[in-house]
Amino acid sequence: MTLRPESASDLLIDGKLTPGSGGVFDVVNPATEEVIGQAAEATAADMDAAIAAARTAFDTTDWSRDHAFRARCLRQLRDALLAHTDEFRELTIAEVGCPSFLTHGPQFEGPVTDLGYFADLAESYEWTRDLGTAKPMGIKNHRELRSEAIGVVGAITPWNFPHQINFAKIGPALAAGCTVVLKPAPDTPWCAALVGKVVAEETDFPPGVLNIVTSTDHRLGEQLSTDPRVDLVSFTGSTATGKKVMAAASESLKKVFLELGGKSAFIVLDDADIGSACAMAAFNVVTHAGQGCAITTRLLVPRTKLDEAITATRDALAGLPAGDPTSSGTICGPLISERQRRRVESYIEIAKQEGGTIEIGGGRPADKSRGFFVEPTLISGLDNSARVAQEEIFGPVLVIIAHDGDDDAIRIANDSPYGLSGMVYGTDENRINKVVNGVRTGTMGVNGGIWYSADVPFGGYKQSGIGREMGVAGFEEYLETKAVARPA
Repeated sequence: MTLRPESASDLLIDGKLTPGSGGVFDVVNPATEEVIGQAAEATAADMDAAIAAARTAFDTTDWSRDHAFRARCLRQLRDALLAHTDEFRELTIAEVGCPSFLTHGPQFEGPVTDLGYFADLAESYEWTRDLGTAKPMGIKNHRELRSEAIGVVGAITPWNFPHQINFAKIGPALAAGCTVVLKPAPDTPWCAALVGKVVAEETDFPPGVLNIVTSTDHRLGEQLSTDPRVDLVSFTGSTATGKKVMAAASESLKKVFLELGGKSAFIVLDDADIGSACAMAAFNVVTHAGQGCAITTRLLVPRTKLDEAITATRDALAGLPAGDPTSSGTICGPLISERQRRRVESYIEIAKQEGGTIEIGGGRPADKSRGFFVEPTLISGLDNSARVAQEEIFGPVLVIIAHDGDDDAIRIANDSPYGLSGMVYGTDENRINKVVNGVRTGTMGVNGGIWYSADVPFGGYKQSGIGREMGVAGFEEYLETKAVARPA
């Protein structure tokens, strides 16, 4: 089977590839602004059919109980997807606008390979745990705990790292024995639709176990959140939308997993190598044009070294220009859409109005007449109360802020509604550990350390979300616990 754009214009419902009842919608290449194909436009009726199929598959088949079969299907999907790596790489770069180098990691090969981790969990997880005997009310009983799939999962995913986030939901949910309805972002429907084609034509997944519904109608996400046949909603996206998902899900008291926004701090201690730290901070904020919720977008540096840090960061950003995502040397590609570019540009204007200085960037690249590009941008002269230091921008924009020592850096880092990630650079382990312990975030890197991996739970504190994705903790999000007792 060859995967081409024209093969990405179907939904996957109840094991069948089917056109959307609403016709099709255009898919745009963010690097060129060209329409490169179409995706299926689902309607509420299509979503209803997908939910019904998932419910039937969970209630009437052995999918949730046959751990070995689930593991085999997941490994089968992994191998089939990897066999199409070159096709997926080309389509992903065109649809997402992600730099080519990222498709060798979190933009495709990484999360696909990680399906094997969740397949292993399906087989190795301790599904039944013996609690031994006890005498409640004087009667001797033997007790055990059983873990069971929660049921039908509605997965709603964003456009920035579509493969990574799709598989971070599909992988553990299916491994746990759930059935899934996936609604991907309308900006990147192909990344999901082509997975549906592979599932339908190259795997043994039973009908209804995985359903994929593409649409520009955001009300279909609300439909997933409110339908009583759905047992859990797993959402990744903005905090504002996450609040709406949670409110909608409350009507049926279904469980929610929310991975939301971030405004993570990159803390440089006064004993760190300023040049190396600032170069890493610059690299982080331009990767995939800053379109990542865990990217460190606040650079906190010692006040006594502020000028040195501004120069080092500005020089590093100058060497990381926005470029063609098909080029192997590009780190910063385009933003996903004109709407997103205007959002980023509006924040740069807000920074100017608040008294900030644009040290580099701040506009559209002079050599890019087409594509949704924004120059890598460094803003100085503001404190942590500025809107560009408090609100998620989702672009290649870094705000540099002075701190007055370790305690002050921790205070500034925590002065945020978010708590998703962070980084600290220094040489004294005791001081580093104090920062790691003091910053209220779900993940932290030390001196460039990378925590991202299939076995590492990812999620945040405060308004960065509820629950964890990936790892055993992420797998257990999709489980219920049943206690069983019998006379001993």
